[in-house]
Amino acid sequence: MAGDICGGNARCIAMLHAFQQAIKDYSTPPQKSLGRDLTAKIGGYVSFFNECRPLSVSMGNSIRFLKNRIAKLPVNLLESEVKATLCSDIDRFINEKIIIADEVIVRHAATKIRDGDVLLTYGSSCAVEMLLLYAHELGKEFRVVVVDSRPKLEGQALLRRLIASGLKCTYTHINAISYVMHEVTRVFLGAAAVLSNGTVYSRVGTAGVAMVANAFHVPVLICCEAYKFHERVQLDSICFNELGDPDAISKVPGRKDVNYLDNLTAKEQLQCLNLMYDATPSDYVSMIVTDYGMIPPTSVPVIVREYRREHLWI
Repeated sequence: MAGDICGGNARCIAMLHAFQQAIKDYSTPPQKSLGRDLTAKIGGYVSFFNECRPLSVSMGNSIRFLKNRIAKLPVNLLESEVKATLCSDIDRFINEKIIIADEVIVRHAATKIRDGDVLLTYGSSCAVEMLLLYAHELGKEFRVVVVDSRPKLEGQALLRRLIASGLKCTYTHINAISYVMHEVTRVFLGAAAVLSNGTVYSRVGTAGVAMVANAFHVPVLICCEAYKFHERVQLDSICFNELGDPDAISKVPGRKDVNYLDNLTAKEQLQCLNLMYDATPSDYVSMIVTDYGMIPPTSVPVIVREYRREHLWI
């Protein structure tokens, strides 16, 4: 809720570790079925998470995975065996669907980076950061353009880490995107979710970056783990979104002289809208790099259908 843990992967891993601890501390009440009672307990924890901050798609999918594992537990197992099995399943999910998935994505996407490239990224995506560092370790010569925006300014932390690792970087804000795009050769972006119509749901501003890149005929590659894919369809950013603190966009930290909206925010006629995410249409996406390979946006429903059927990730 305080924003100390942010990013789809970090929030999901932290939640699963909390579930692990809760499972270890759990004991079945008398006259209760372990599977049903534990599922009800997990449901209560999920409601609490949702009150603190709306669940991300990655968190929702991992919750479904856990509830599915609880439902499929053999009834003759001892409580200690059930706990050990579930904790092992959670560790396996984190390892296979997040950690190893990111490593596979990085290796796939690195084949698209060539010497002399100018790569643009927006905000801070852990998968894109791993990709840039991996390509640098391979000895590839390229430059990174980090595009950022208020109020979160997540790109600044990414910029510091890239410079500390020896990468050549340029830093700019999103209002200068059309000015820097003419020298960019590829755009790499992260995603909070990929929906079944190929729409990419990501940090607000991503759609604008992808649209400008498309206008300049620059390929846009989305790095996203398959466990963030969802069967939902969304055509815009308004029907479903997360709202941030409205004061974050009306005030500038450290600049008390920038107070143009101070007299207006109290009025009922003005509502400050701080959207956290936006929806990038599939038309602006050249390729989605996943742990199952590189696919066009039109192939997203295939992955959602096939891996849901096999219960591999949900």
